[in-house]
Amino acid sequence: MHVPVQAIDREIWRDGVASEGTRLIPEETPLALTYNGGTYAVMMGTPQNLEDFAVGFSLDEGIIKSVDDIKSLEMVRLDDGIELRMWLASEDAARIGERRRHIAGPTGCGICGIDSIAEVVRPAAVVPQGQTFTPDQVMAAMQTIAPLQSINLQTRAVHAAAFWSPAVGIVALREDVGRHNALDKLAGSLARSRTAASGGIVLLTSRVSVEMVQKTAAIGAPVIVAVSAPTALAVRTAEAAGITLIAIARQDGFEVFSHGDRIVARHATEVADVA
Repeated sequence: MHVPVQAIDREIWRDGVASEGTRLIPEETPLALTYNGGTYAVMMGTPQNLEDFAVGFSLDEGIIKSVDDIKSLEMVRLDDGIELRMWLASEDAARIGERRRHIAGPTGCGICGIDSIAEVVRPAAVVPQGQTFTPDQVMAAMQTIAPLQSINLQTRAVHAAAFWSPAVGIVALREDVGRHNALDKLAGSLARSRTAASGGIVLLTSRVSVEMVQKTAAIGAPVIVAVSAPTALAVRTAEAAGITLIAIARQDGFEVFSHGDRIVARHATEVADVA
């Protein structure tokens, strides 16, 4: 049985002295995504929230346009991995050949297997303006992630992607050993719950590379906030997609790299209250 966390025996050395013990560490499992009987990709990931992963990956890859395009989804546990079998209508299945993965994607890879430079740097969807957020809201959103990371609290070894809205707080949070997988899982969770992302923020516990921006654009969220730095290509892609990219978000503040007009000192209602 595939479980997300395993207790592994280990030998511990501290101050030159050895002792025995166990440590909880995250599982890493091959995840095969198949459509209409054909394998599209094999990714390495954490075996949890896999229905969300299948739907989110399919949306972020552009294989489907809506969760309703998946006619059936079956999770088949094999001896050495898990197969996520999806069946699409014939017109949707025709898109699979346009962007098929040719090799397995390692844990840290979000675009491995793509055989065209144009596919890697493809333009992201343009995100509408949406609402504005205050610095206090950005900081409060990021501070809510850590207590909700159940796997990371046990292992200190997985990434998280979360969606936060002013009205609800954390709407959904997903974890995975792969940061791209965590974001795909989040995308699937939001799609399956019919949650519109235009009024909230995507939160990441990782750095921001170009595919993380592309996936966020596919989700439709206007703002990304991450704890680590972005790449230069990620910043250019966010600028073109109309996404506010915030990174290096720590306890003492954050840095805005694109579309800073969505971050305002105070909302109009707060200004009115002060007046």
